[in-house]
Amino acid sequence: MADNDRLDFYKDFESVNSIDPKYYNRYDVKRGLRNADGTGVLAGITKISNVHGYMVMDDEVVPDQGRLTFRGYSIDDLVRHAREHDHFGFEAIAYLLLGGSVPDGDQLALFRRKIDEARELPQDFVADVIMKGASANIMNQLARCVARLYSYDPDCEVMTPEHEIDTAISLISRLPRIMVLAYHAKRAFMFGESMIMHRFVPGQSTAETILSMLRYDREYTHEEAVMLDVMLMIHAEHGGGNNSTFTTRVLTSTGTDPYSTYTAAIGSLKGPRHGGANARVLAMQDDLKQNVADWDDEGQVADYLRKIVNKEAFDRAGLVYGMGHAVYTLSDPRAVICKQYASKLAEGTEFEREYRLLEAIERLTPEIIAEKKGGGKKICANVDMYSGFVYRMLGIPDDLFTPIFACSRMAGWAAHRFEEMVSGKRIIRPAYKSIVKPRSLQ
Repeated sequence: MADNDRLDFYKDFESVNSIDPKYYNRYDVKRGLRNADGTGVLAGITKISNVHGYMVMDDEVVPDQGRLTFRGYSIDDLVRHAREHDHFGFEAIAYLLLGGSVPDGDQLALFRRKIDEARELPQDFVADVIMKGASANIMNQLARCVARLYSYDPDCEVMTPEHEIDTAISLISRLPRIMVLAYHAKRAFMFGESMIMHRFVPGQSTAETILSMLRYDREYTHEEAVMLDVMLMIHAEHGGGNNSTFTTRVLTSTGTDPYSTYTAAIGSLKGPRHGGANARVLAMQDDLKQNVADWDDEGQVADYLRKIVNKEAFDRAGLVYGMGHAVYTLSDPRAVICKQYASKLAEGTEFEREYRLLEAIERLTPEIIAEKKGGGKKICANVDMYSGFVYRMLGIPDDLFTPIFACSRMAGWAAHRFEEMVSGKRIIRPAYKSIVKPRSLQ
């Protein structure tokens, strides 16, 4: 494009849109809705979940062991209960989040049947929407499909509790199927691969449905399905302040329909600073594996981590991805659970050595960061340190890591939409301070 055909917008983009950081201090702006000490600005009240990572004592943030509760129940206890009773727990957690209580056997059986019955997509939806619009990013396809489902719902603008619940159940049921179909369509239309698109098997859990539809031979072990179910459980909800859930709250407060709301939440989760962070973690881990000759030599691992922290390696941002969290300080309970089950799945396999490498990264990083910046701030592994590793052990392609997150978090989004509809009663509208001086046309 010739310079005289180029809009000034392009060359002036940075200058037009930049704001001097001094104004944020002058007007005490809570950038990112976070206080100066890193704690979140209180923006709402919820009964759905609690994310605990620190205590505030005498106006000081005191690190603490991480805890995550759904409707008052510890995620550790919920996962343990599912495993002790040898049943898939994601559906029980979805029931808990949407309905407010732990289901008994009959309630859970009915809920699972409702999810099973909702799995079918509208006639021609696969051919007309998924197949004809293959997307390079499956998250965009998920968002597109949720938005399009609005057109197939004769009650799309009805916002009764009954319709809201039915819509949420339908999306909890359908998103995993849409995700796998979208992946197969992408591989076929963008890479010329053979396409085998399996139907879902009635009666299978969400974890089983994903593995059964994804794999060409439809084969999977019980242990693999259990591992994926655990991942769905720990990702189902994470408080009202995370970006995609807050997005859900913001859109719900406007009175818009559920499809628009959940479409926006998916768009939020895609971002690399949110659900898409797992891709950056894996990229860094892959880079480290390529540049450390002996993974079992902690000295070599530490040396390369120092290069990363000193902005001499990987993306030169100085960050060890997979370490640190906005709330958790001493531990991320999701990472603890993920690590526990990952260890069992990796034991005795070709993945065991890689698992030990991730353990070394987790153990060494706090020391190396303390060398560089001092030991004042506590840092722990977050769930993304091990989640991508788990998915790769399960043979799940990288393209589906964040979409699986979305399939799970759909339950949490719905719970927060319900609560906002009943208790919010006011459009969310924070203030922005204008710093531009009045101008006049000559």
